[in-house]
Amino acid sequence: MAFDVTIQPSGHTFEVEDDETVLEAGLRQGFAFPYGCRNGACGSCKGRVLQGEVDHGPTLPPGLSEAERADGMALFCQAVPVDDLEIEVREIGAARDIVVKTLPCRVAALNRLADDVMELRLQLPVTERLQFLAGQYLDILLKGGDRRSYSLANAPHDDEHLVLHVRHLPGGRFSTMVFEELAPKALLRIEGPLGSFFVDEESPRPRLFVGGGTGFGPLKGMLDHLAAEGMDRTHHLFWGARTAEGIYAPDWLAQMTREQGEHFRCTPVLSEAAAATAAGLPAISGWPHDAVLAEYPDLSGFDVYMAGPPAMIAAAREAFQGAGLPPEQLYYDSFEPAVPAE
Repeated sequence: MAFDVTIQPSGHTFEVEDDETVLEAGLRQGFAFPYGCRNGACGSCKGRVLQGEVDHGPTLPPGLSEAERADGMALFCQAVPVDDLEIEVREIGAARDIVVKTLPCRVAALNRLADDVMELRLQLPVTERLQFLAGQYLDILLKGGDRRSYSLANAPHDDEHLVLHVRHLPGGRFSTMVFEELAPKALLRIEGPLGSFFVDEESPRPRLFVGGGTGFGPLKGMLDHLAAEGMDRTHHLFWGARTAEGIYAPDWLAQMTREQGEHFRCTPVLSEAAAATAAGLPAISGWPHDAVLAEYPDLSGFDVYMAGPPAMIAAAREAFQGAGLPPEQLYYDSFEPAVPAE
């Protein structure tokens, strides 16, 4: 049995088929909601059920607390309607006309950025182009049904290659392949672009960017895009890593600092080292969210974009909301661990 869903405050409506989640149905019919992992872990797709009921399955997804569910909140990537719904969720108009494609591609180049980080450049067939928004990600489709998600580290205007930053995880199926097996001209399959992590270009507020490790990748794509459009306000990047070697883009940082002047700053934040500098810039010891709050104790007038490990995202979300950041001015991509195919 199909159910009708009405989105507030827009008043848009769509239909959800049997056993289809609200997010699946919305995306299928061209309505772009915030989402990230699509497995109930990151919480990006959270919204409010104003009327009707949803079923999250036999166990509550980790991205939704009992208190939030009691308050009418739902994770739309897991929520299946029980009857007609009226929901409140932010719609993202910029993503609506972007087509998700499944495409073959070849490895164009592999460039080691750090001991445990590889830049993977993918070349699409000459007859294909992938339209995407800076900050989105794609899935690498592996044999057996597994898939691995990686953010695009390039901007849409610079799309000769699709550029991914791959960290080598011990035992990681795809990352080990990248570091030990892949070579130029190897053939892969991808699906994308995916995700709702991209810049709200209509906002007049200054922007802060918080990246942990290879969470720098999608932020780089965003900043490259904004630089090409012409920066006209503060863009401050806080890049967290264990040691100075983890700040693996010194040439890019130097160029951005030189070309964008007062509109761009970067603060490296090192959790396991007391180095005075990283990538030629003054570094801070500690955690990225603490570094942000030390400089910007009141976040009510900023837009904040975060990408990186789930623990970093969770700590920063709580701290930033405590510093006055409205939820609608926080955008994030939590790099949740891959779930193997069943």
